[in-house]
Amino acid sequence: MCDIRFFKSAYHCYDVAAKLMTYYKQDEMYLNDVAYNLQQCIEKTLTAFLECKGVTIPQTHSIHKLVSMSKNNGSAVIITDWIEANQYEIETWESDTRYNFDMTLEFERIQSGLKEFKHFLDKNHLNYILNPELDEAMKDKLKTKLPQTLP
Repeated sequence: MCDIRFFKSAYHCYDVAAKLMTYYKQDEMYLNDVAYNLQQCIEKTLTAFLECKGVTIPQTHSIHKLVSMSKNNGSAVIITDWIEANQYEIETWESDTRYNFDMTLEFERIQSGLKEFKHFLDKNHLNYILNPELDEAMKDKLKTKLPQTLP
């Protein structure tokens, strides 16, 4: 089942990570949240491409497994060199950042990861457009209801 919401959800995870990185650079917990959201972004993207190919996905957070499945099943996803080289590290960002309170990530590593994830999304033509089916008046009205900045 090919559900476009998986792609939107994947991009949303990237967007959340980027916004967190902007506001909370110096806080380790927020850096962990950035890493977690980046891991979710790649996991959801790989899963979405596989499901669109008709592949049944087992319950997994393993980026390595999803990358292998993508290659072996003819998925249309373009896996960048950085994602390929760092798939095992990215995989640890799912659970270690949430359950290991002693885990600390380097700001520079997460910042470079954020850029590489954006490159990955761009290569796969994934972006998030706020409800493109809405006309401009409806978009403006909706924007007034959304927060402009984080507290």
